[in-house]
Amino acid sequence: MKRFSVWAPQAEEVAMRVGATTVPMRRSSSGWWQPERMPGRGAAYGYLVNGEGPFPDPRSQWQPEGVHGLSRRLDQDRHRWTDQGWRPPSIERAVVYELHIGTFTSEGTFDAAALKLDHLVNLGVTHLELMPVHQFPGSRGWGYDAASLFAVHASYGGPLGLMRFVDACHGRGLGVILDVVYNHLGPEGNYLPKFGPYLTDRYGTLWGQAINLDGPGSDQVRRFICDNALQWLDDFHLDGLRLDAVHGYIDVSARPLLEQISQEVACLQERLGRPLALIAESNQNDPRIVLSRDAGGMGLNLMWNDDFHHALHVALTQERDGYYQDFAGLDDLAIALRQGFVYGGRYAPSRQAVVGRADQAPPLEHLVAYLQNHDQVGNRALGDRVGHLADLELAKVGAAILMTGPFIPMIFQGEEWAATSPFLYFTDLQDPALGRAVRQGRRREFSEFLAPGSRVPDPQGETTFQRSKLCWEEVTSSEHQSMLRWYRDLIGLRRRCPDLFAGGNAPVVEVGRNWLVMRRGRAMVVLNLSSRRREVSIELRGTEAPSIMLASRSGVSWAGGALSLPARTGAILGPTLGI
Repeated sequence: MKRFSVWAPQAEEVAMRVGATTVPMRRSSSGWWQPERMPGRGAAYGYLVNGEGPFPDPRSQWQPEGVHGLSRRLDQDRHRWTDQGWRPPSIERAVVYELHIGTFTSEGTFDAAALKLDHLVNLGVTHLELMPVHQFPGSRGWGYDAASLFAVHASYGGPLGLMRFVDACHGRGLGVILDVVYNHLGPEGNYLPKFGPYLTDRYGTLWGQAINLDGPGSDQVRRFICDNALQWLDDFHLDGLRLDAVHGYIDVSARPLLEQISQEVACLQERLGRPLALIAESNQNDPRIVLSRDAGGMGLNLMWNDDFHHALHVALTQERDGYYQDFAGLDDLAIALRQGFVYGGRYAPSRQAVVGRADQAPPLEHLVAYLQNHDQVGNRALGDRVGHLADLELAKVGAAILMTGPFIPMIFQGEEWAATSPFLYFTDLQDPALGRAVRQGRRREFSEFLAPGSRVPDPQGETTFQRSKLCWEEVTSSEHQSMLRWYRDLIGLRRRCPDLFAGGNAPVVEVGRNWLVMRRGRAMVVLNLSSRRREVSIELRGTEAPSIMLASRSGVSWAGGALSLPARTGAILGPTLGI
């Protein structure tokens, strides 16, 4: 449909309000309404539906006054793109860096984040993954309480700020992936039901009514979602999308929404002549998400692998609360390294159900692995990072297995220098009742897990948000420099050593009591997680003893077929072939 058309199939009257002027709109037979004249460039406007409103444009790209304010017509030509001929780095060789624009810098804007790109380039990452940047309630939040899906958050710098940021990333060789939310809508600022049947009461979700993906009117709801996905890739030149919680798409149609998005993005990729990536988050461990459509799959490029994270987290911290009770540390980490998912048709005690498929395993190179991410840090009561739960040497061991494993590795902001700032859950809901509900719900959720005298940080509090900002001054201190060098060395080694690329050499893994050995082609990774020095016997495959390419601390030695490692140490060995 033409820009500024609006779908309101059940409305008797729709008009556009531009300033003090009301512009009549004409209805088509399909329920779309078209104004008699368009608003001028930069004009504020909204829609009156059956006399109510004005409401923001459901497809507005610019909401300078927030989710409750009028929409503003965006002149996209105000940004002059400089990325002609751009092609992102190969997603198959990616090292991804997840960041939250609001806390990545003290300013919390796209322009401020762009000033840190040299740090990321020097680190060696290839792609940035932005947590959601669409317009959400208030000035601060994670962005998963979706409201104005097409608009770019005003506090971050709005749509032109995002364009400048993506352009700057491309200029430094960095691809940009955006986290998008299509599994639910937020409780505040969601005016879509005023226009049409975007929600359905046929299904219920944790967030209330489900999005209408398969009922009456669902064709246009799906069109709304697919157009949103295409907008980010086309209008904003993004290189990929991370689809949040696709297991929340309640959809029994013959062509699932996930498949439709995949097909339409593939068509856009052909038209644009540059690769576009789709990454799914799912708790179902379904390999079909990343299988090709020709093989009966959905055709997405990558999928997050929580099983790897959970097994590694238990091995490093010994935590067994909640879903961590399903994981046995190193033994399950070995399973994840060999076959991708720990739960592939296996009973999970915390869910009291079988999870995954026993008849299929995912291609390892199509899985994204992580030691930390926004969920696994921010969904803890105190926003604890791995370095808060285990010592820094164990965190280095975790980084070693992440960066040498068969998956696409992802780093969470600040992880590379062992940032001390937590990443807490924070909101800025403008509805007082909703704010109280979130605050009380957070306290109830974690009441049994906190030590006496501890309190859950107030998600509505400004201080909670400020505490979550990275402290870049830490990067220059010696302790943090040590971690940063380790990450740079690991990423550099992964880039130079073909045996460590994603997929390729399927890992051969051995585990013992607090130690693990992983072979990938000619490369070998040895981890000692115990609190004392350990000698691990290594069976050589050939006549040449491997050289020690990297070690997380000094004191690693090779003698008589055994590798001696100090406590809490990771080492990567390989042939002396100029690697």
